[in-house]
Amino acid sequence: MNKITSKLLIIFFALITPSLSYAQTDVTKFLGIPIDGYKPEIIKKLKSKGFTVSPIKKEVLNGEFNGKKVNLHIGTYNNKVYRIMVTYDNHLSEGDIKIMFNNLCQQFKSNKRYLSLSEDMIPDEEDISYQMSINNKRFQAVFYQLPELSDSTTVSKDIETFIFEKYTKEQLANESEDFQNELANRCMEYLREKYSKKTVWFMINEQYGEYYITIFYDNLYNQASGDEL
Repeated sequence: MNKITSKLLIIFFALITPSLSYAQTDVTKFLGIPIDGYKPEIIKKLKSKGFTVSPIKKEVLNGEFNGKKVNLHIGTYNNKVYRIMVTYDNHLSEGDIKIMFNNLCQQFKSNKRYLSLSEDMIPDEEDISYQMSINNKRFQAVFYQLPELSDSTTVSKDIETFIFEKYTKEQLANESEDFQNELANRCMEYLREKYSKKTVWFMINEQYGEYYITIFYDNLYNQASGDEL
Protein backbone atom coordinates (compact mmCIF):
# COMPACT_ATOMS: atom_id res chain seq x y z
CA MET A 1 0.00 0.00 0.00
CA ASN A 2 1.48 3.39 -0.96
CA LYS A 3 2.12 6.22 1.48
CA ILE A 4 -0.88 8.32 0.39
CA THR A 5 -3.26 5.39 0.81
CA SER A 6 -1.76 4.66 4.22
CA LYS A 7 -2.30 8.26 5.27
CA LEU A 8 -5.89 8.05 4.09
CA LEU A 9 -6.46 4.97 6.25
CA ILE A 10 -4.97 6.75 9.25
CA ILE A 11 -7.48 9.59 8.75
CA PHE A 12 -10.39 7.16 8.67
CA PHE A 13 -9.13 5.31 11.73
CA ALA A 14 -8.95 8.59 13.62
CA LEU A 15 -12.50 9.44 12.55
CA ILE A 16 -14.02 6.26 13.87
CA THR A 17 -11.97 5.73 17.05
CA PRO A 18 -13.26 4.75 19.51
CA SER A 19 -15.49 2.30 17.68
CA LEU A 20 -16.11 -1.41 17.35
CA SER A 21 -16.99 -3.96 14.74
CA TYR A 22 -20.51 -3.55 13.44
CA ALA A 23 -23.29 -5.55 15.08
CA GLN A 24 -27.05 -5.29 14.73
CA THR A 25 -27.49 -5.61 18.48
CA ASP A 26 -25.74 -2.25 18.91
CA VAL A 27 -28.53 0.28 18.45
CA THR A 28 -28.87 4.05 18.73
CA LYS A 29 -28.99 5.38 22.27
CA PHE A 30 -30.48 8.50 23.82
CA LEU A 31 -28.90 9.52 27.14
CA GLY A 32 -27.52 5.99 27.33
CA ILE A 33 -30.96 4.44 26.80
CA PRO A 34 -31.16 2.02 23.84
CA ILE A 35 -33.92 3.07 21.44
CA ASP A 36 -35.47 -0.37 21.33
CA GLY A 37 -38.16 -2.42 23.04
CA TYR A 38 -41.63 -1.26 23.99
CA LYS A 39 -42.79 2.29 24.64
CA PRO A 40 -43.76 1.88 28.35
CA GLU A 41 -40.24 0.59 29.07
CA ILE A 42 -38.65 3.58 27.35
CA ILE A 43 -40.92 6.02 29.18
CA LYS A 44 -39.97 4.46 32.50
CA LYS A 45 -36.27 4.81 31.71
CA LEU A 46 -36.71 8.42 30.56
CA LYS A 47 -38.53 9.24 33.80
CA SER A 48 -35.52 7.91 35.71
CA LYS A 49 -33.50 10.56 33.84
CA GLY A 50 -35.75 13.31 35.19
CA PHE A 51 -38.33 13.64 32.41
CA THR A 52 -42.00 13.99 33.32
CA VAL A 53 -45.26 13.41 31.47
CA SER A 54 -46.60 16.60 29.89
CA PRO A 55 -49.72 17.95 31.62
CA ILE A 56 -51.06 18.87 28.16
CA LYS A 57 -50.24 15.75 26.13
CA LYS A 58 -49.77 12.43 27.90
CA GLU A 59 -47.79 11.05 24.95
CA VAL A 60 -45.13 13.76 25.39
CA LEU A 61 -42.40 14.00 28.03
CA ASN A 62 -40.96 17.28 29.30
CA GLY A 63 -37.50 17.87 30.66
CA GLU A 64 -34.06 19.31 30.08
CA PHE A 65 -31.59 18.18 27.46
CA ASN A 66 -28.24 19.67 26.47
CA GLY A 67 -28.91 22.64 28.73
CA LYS A 68 -32.32 23.56 27.33
CA LYS A 69 -35.98 22.71 27.99
CA VAL A 70 -37.29 20.16 25.53
CA ASN A 71 -40.22 17.92 24.69
CA LEU A 72 -39.71 14.25 23.85
CA HIS A 73 -41.88 12.34 21.38
CA ILE A 74 -41.52 8.57 21.05
CA GLY A 75 -42.10 6.93 17.66
CA THR A 76 -43.09 3.26 17.33
CA TYR A 77 -43.59 0.74 14.55
CA ASN A 78 -45.22 -2.63 15.28
CA ASN A 79 -45.15 -1.61 18.95
CA LYS A 80 -41.33 -1.35 18.91
CA VAL A 81 -39.68 2.01 19.55
CA TYR A 82 -37.64 3.26 16.59
CA ARG A 83 -37.31 7.00 17.32
CA ILE A 84 -37.00 9.57 20.06
CA MET A 85 -37.72 13.04 18.73
CA VAL A 86 -36.45 16.02 20.71
CA THR A 87 -38.07 19.43 20.16
CA TYR A 88 -36.83 22.58 21.84
CA ASP A 89 -39.36 24.74 23.69
CA ASN A 90 -37.90 28.08 22.66
CA HIS A 91 -38.70 29.52 19.25
CA LEU A 92 -35.94 31.81 17.98
CA SER A 93 -35.24 34.47 15.39
CA GLU A 94 -33.54 33.64 12.10
CA GLY A 95 -30.18 34.89 13.34
CA ASP A 96 -30.38 33.01 16.65
CA ILE A 97 -31.50 29.73 15.07
CA LYS A 98 -28.53 29.85 12.70
CA ILE A 99 -26.20 30.22 15.68
CA MET A 100 -27.92 27.38 17.55
CA PHE A 101 -27.78 25.11 14.48
CA ASN A 102 -24.08 25.72 13.94
CA ASN A 103 -23.34 25.25 17.66
CA LEU A 104 -25.07 21.87 17.56
CA CYS A 105 -23.03 20.90 14.52
CA GLN A 106 -19.85 21.79 16.37
CA GLN A 107 -20.93 19.85 19.46
CA PHE A 108 -21.67 16.71 17.46
CA LYS A 109 -18.47 16.99 15.41
CA SER A 110 -16.44 17.36 18.61
CA ASN A 111 -18.11 14.35 20.24
CA LYS A 112 -16.09 11.17 19.64
CA ARG A 113 -19.25 9.09 19.83
CA TYR A 114 -20.36 10.46 16.45
CA LEU A 115 -19.15 10.26 12.88
CA SER A 116 -19.78 13.10 10.44
CA LEU A 117 -19.29 12.58 6.70
CA SER A 118 -20.35 16.00 5.44
CA GLU A 119 -20.04 19.72 6.11
CA ASP A 120 -23.39 20.93 7.48
CA MET A 121 -22.62 24.38 8.89
CA ILE A 122 -24.82 27.25 7.69
CA PRO A 123 -22.82 30.12 6.15
CA ASP A 124 -23.22 33.54 7.79
CA GLU A 125 -24.61 35.02 4.57
CA GLU A 126 -27.30 32.34 4.13
CA ASP A 127 -30.86 33.71 4.05
CA ILE A 128 -32.72 30.98 5.90
CA SER A 129 -36.14 32.56 5.59
CA TYR A 130 -35.86 32.98 1.81
CA GLN A 131 -34.40 29.53 1.22
CA MET A 132 -37.06 27.77 3.29
CA SER A 133 -40.09 29.71 2.04
CA ILE A 134 -39.16 30.18 -1.63
CA ASN A 135 -36.83 27.29 -2.45
CA ASN A 136 -38.26 24.80 0.09
CA LYS A 137 -34.73 24.13 1.30
CA ARG A 138 -34.26 21.96 4.37
CA PHE A 139 -31.51 22.90 6.77
CA GLN A 140 -30.45 19.65 8.39
CA ALA A 141 -27.33 17.86 9.61
CA VAL A 142 -26.79 14.10 9.79
CA PHE A 143 -24.48 12.21 12.14
CA TYR A 144 -23.86 8.54 12.81
CA GLN A 145 -23.65 7.26 16.36
CA LEU A 146 -20.64 4.99 16.76
CA PRO A 147 -20.72 1.76 18.77
CA GLU A 148 -19.22 1.86 22.22
CA LEU A 149 -16.25 0.01 23.74
CA SER A 150 -14.53 -0.26 20.40
CA ASP A 151 -11.69 -2.42 19.30
CA SER A 152 -9.99 0.01 16.91
CA THR A 153 -7.78 -2.75 15.52
CA THR A 154 -10.86 -4.65 14.35
CA VAL A 155 -12.24 -1.53 12.67
CA SER A 156 -8.91 -0.76 11.03
CA LYS A 157 -8.71 -4.25 9.55
CA ASP A 158 -12.34 -4.01 8.48
CA ILE A 159 -11.72 -0.85 6.43
CA GLU A 160 -8.47 -2.18 5.03
CA THR A 161 -10.28 -5.36 3.93
CA PHE A 162 -12.93 -3.22 2.23
CA ILE A 163 -10.27 -1.30 0.27
CA PHE A 164 -8.44 -4.45 -0.87
CA GLU A 165 -11.73 -6.04 -1.95
CA LYS A 166 -12.44 -3.08 -4.22
CA TYR A 167 -8.95 -2.37 -5.57
CA THR A 168 -5.88 -4.31 -6.63
CA LYS A 169 -2.41 -3.54 -5.28
CA GLU A 170 -1.55 -2.09 -8.69
CA GLN A 171 -4.51 0.31 -8.48
CA LEU A 172 -3.59 1.33 -4.95
CA ALA A 173 -0.12 2.24 -6.19
CA ASN A 174 -1.75 5.08 -8.16
CA GLU A 175 -0.94 8.31 -6.32
CA SER A 176 -2.91 10.61 -8.63
CA GLU A 177 -5.28 13.11 -7.04
CA ASP A 178 -8.26 11.74 -9.01
CA PHE A 179 -7.72 8.23 -7.69
CA GLN A 180 -7.19 9.37 -4.12
CA ASN A 181 -10.44 11.36 -4.32
CA GLU A 182 -12.25 8.32 -5.68
CA LEU A 183 -10.85 6.16 -2.88
CA ALA A 184 -11.86 8.71 -0.25
CA ASN A 185 -15.41 8.87 -1.65
CA ARG A 186 -15.75 5.09 -1.71
CA CYS A 187 -14.56 4.85 1.89
CA MET A 188 -17.01 7.57 2.91
CA GLU A 189 -19.87 5.66 1.30
CA TYR A 190 -18.73 2.50 3.05
CA LEU A 191 -18.73 4.20 6.46
CA ARG A 192 -22.08 5.84 5.77
CA GLU A 193 -23.63 2.48 4.93
CA LYS A 194 -21.93 0.74 7.85
CA TYR A 195 -23.36 3.10 10.46
CA SER A 196 -26.53 4.18 8.65
CA LYS A 197 -28.82 2.28 11.03
CA LYS A 198 -27.69 4.50 13.92
CA THR A 199 -28.59 7.92 12.59
CA VAL A 200 -28.92 11.06 14.68
CA TRP A 201 -29.97 14.10 12.73
CA PHE A 202 -31.54 17.48 13.30
CA MET A 203 -33.29 20.15 11.27
CA ILE A 204 -34.67 23.67 11.46
CA ASN A 205 -38.44 24.11 11.53
CA GLU A 206 -40.42 27.32 11.07
CA GLN A 207 -43.70 28.33 12.67
CA TYR A 208 -45.29 31.76 12.24
CA GLY A 209 -42.00 33.43 11.39
CA GLU A 210 -40.09 31.89 14.30
CA TYR A 211 -37.71 28.94 14.21
CA TYR A 212 -36.91 25.91 16.34
CA ILE A 213 -34.77 22.78 16.02
CA THR A 214 -35.87 19.16 16.17
CA ILE A 215 -33.40 16.32 16.79
CA PHE A 216 -34.16 12.74 15.75
CA TYR A 217 -32.48 9.75 17.41
CA ASP A 218 -33.35 6.88 15.06
CA ASN A 219 -32.93 3.12 15.38
CA LEU A 220 -33.56 2.20 11.76
CA TYR A 221 -33.58 -1.51 12.53
CA ASN A 222 -37.06 -1.00 13.99
CA GLN A 223 -38.36 1.38 11.33
CA ALA A 224 -40.78 0.34 8.60
CA SER A 225 -38.84 -1.16 5.68
CA GLY A 226 -41.67 -1.76 3.23
CA ASP A 227 -42.14 -5.42 4.12
CA GLU A 228 -45.87 -4.83 4.57
CA LEU A 229 -46.40 -3.28 1.14
